[in-house]
Amino acid sequence: MSQNVTRRAAMVAGAATGALTALPAFSNEALTPLKDLAAAKGLRFGTAIGMKMYADPKIRDLVIRECNIIVPENELKMYVTHNQNPTDYNFKPADELLAFAEANHIAMRGHNLFWARDEFTPKWLIDYKFSGKAEAEKMLRAYIATVAGHYGERLTSWDVVNETIDPKTGEVRDNAFSRVLGMDTMRIAFEAARAHLPQTQLVYNDYMSWETGNENHRKGVLKLLHWFRDNHVPIDALGVQSHIGNGFDLMAGQVNQWKDFLDEVVSLDLDLLITEFDVDDQTITTGDIEQRDAIVATVGRIYLDQMLSYKQTKDVLFWGMPDQYNWLQGFTPRKDGLPLRPTPFDAEFRPKPLYDAIAAAFKTAPER
Repeated sequence: MSQNVTRRAAMVAGAATGALTALPAFSNEALTPLKDLAAAKGLRFGTAIGMKMYADPKIRDLVIRECNIIVPENELKMYVTHNQNPTDYNFKPADELLAFAEANHIAMRGHNLFWARDEFTPKWLIDYKFSGKAEAEKMLRAYIATVAGHYGERLTSWDVVNETIDPKTGEVRDNAFSRVLGMDTMRIAFEAARAHLPQTQLVYNDYMSWETGNENHRKGVLKLLHWFRDNHVPIDALGVQSHIGNGFDLMAGQVNQWKDFLDEVVSLDLDLLITEFDVDDQTITTGDIEQRDAIVATVGRIYLDQMLSYKQTKDVLFWGMPDQYNWLQGFTPRKDGLPLRPTPFDAEFRPKPLYDAIAAAFKTAPER
């Protein structure tokens, strides 16, 4: 395998009228659902789903057909569950999603117990004046106990701490709790989660990626994972968000360096989860849909083949699908104003070349 994906992806772009582009004409009913292809290899396939998506019956049908795991997009983040003050909680949106999942025999992940970034922290908590470490620890443990206690073992795994590494420096970010508790914030969060969720998979989740420019982020995450191990923090897996091409050159994936990163993660006896997958085609300059879809499918296939070659990889979840429901449409719009095409389904819910790439990756993945 070459050092990066550029050459192979460019070749596919030049051959965009080939077999991959025929896929959107297929009927969904003729395809084996991705959840079934994944399950045959001991994997789960799914998507994030928020209340706006859930309100669309076509989304619900798509999830039931294609997914055997979901994750709430925002409904379990603290700015939803605990946004008003230190005592009030709001579980209604997440409860509705969980009821849908359970009624359709779909697993659900929890995302997240602590998003370690001030910009996504409730204002009341940012402004709160802790009397000292004891009060800060008590509040963090109480929050996790309340949320974990509400759901118990009904959720298959939890992102306990989310995005605590600064991607530029590789250092741990300051946040409302760490300014009082320091690194103990992470230890306390995982310990509290384990105390109330003894059988649930506990995950550190972050967006370090494989493209050039992510080196410091990857180093910082590895340093944190080693700190977890050295301090006996009860963590089971690394959540690899996998927003491919988001903010970076889509075709600059450092395949060899990414392998080194993954090798070190699994050497710590951690599983891997693809928690927020999409392929951002913002930087593909052509407006030709066939070429864009071919590049997205090729890069996605190379990435998935590498990730799934590790038997520690257990779940593959997109961060919203079909295309129009993916978060990137508003976050990284194309300069030409055309809609992004980052997911396996287009705006008409038709499977795209990326769907075929995912199916092929599942079929060739080793069993786990």
